[in-house]
Amino acid sequence: MGRFPHWRPAPNDRFYRSIVRTGQALRWLFQIRIIVTGQEHLPAPDHRGTASRTPVPGSGAVVAITHFGYLDFAAAELLLWARNRAQMRFLITQGAADHWFAGPAVSAAGHVIVGYETGSHAYDAAVQKLRAGEYVAILPEAGVSRSFKVRECKTGAVRMAAEAGVPIIPVSVWGAHRIMTRHHGFSPLRAWRAPVRVHVGEPLAPGPGVDVAAATEALRTTLQDGIDVAMADFPLRPAPGAWWMPADHGGGAPTEEQRRRLDEAEGPRRARARRR
Repeated sequence: MGRFPHWRPAPNDRFYRSIVRTGQALRWLFQIRIIVTGQEHLPAPDHRGTASRTPVPGSGAVVAITHFGYLDFAAAELLLWARNRAQMRFLITQGAADHWFAGPAVSAAGHVIVGYETGSHAYDAAVQKLRAGEYVAILPEAGVSRSFKVRECKTGAVRMAAEAGVPIIPVSVWGAHRIMTRHHGFSPLRAWRAPVRVHVGEPLAPGPGVDVAAATEALRTTLQDGIDVAMADFPLRPAPGAWWMPADHGGGAPTEEQRRRLDEAEGPRRARARRR
């Protein structure tokens, strides 16, 4: 049987809104509670009564989101949409973009594709979108942190923000990993009335000549501080040794040292080869 052709529709605001409405519907279906603090650190609403935010040059931002589970991005997207109808452009791997089903959706949503061989094209495209006033979302840990502590971050968020002259908005998400994460698939039981705690940290503003390494570590620290804030008043009391809690909080997740060993044993993630 022949393969389906690679259909790549142009970015479409109406399609993007349909994705957001689907997320809102699923949140309503499972009665998921998203509890937010730090909203004063978000940009002021600027959609001017339209169906979605209109990007204005000089008003862009990098949205840096923690990555403990597979739904962290959705919590951040729903928050930014509710705040100012922002259509965030995520950095998406080429493997996802090549998928016969997800690929057209990625294209229609206007996301930025990170290629198999190099991310330079994606970096340039992201900076261009930032300068045009878009919000570009990135998961700076570049992989799920199985310790449920914010792991080492890549420098891309800082470098893009500095080059485009925009702030970084740190968004820490705690609790979404209970619903679905690595080695723990989606559970309707865990999703039902699940609390998801989101904390928005004070924006970082890396400028020209910034010390990229130091600014990236400051971003990691800010994201972890947000996780600590979110954990402090999380509505659920975990059982001793709960798999979704960090080891230093009495949970069953790997310690940071164990996490590093597991990451090293796994080796660098290889880009999924294209099918012939």
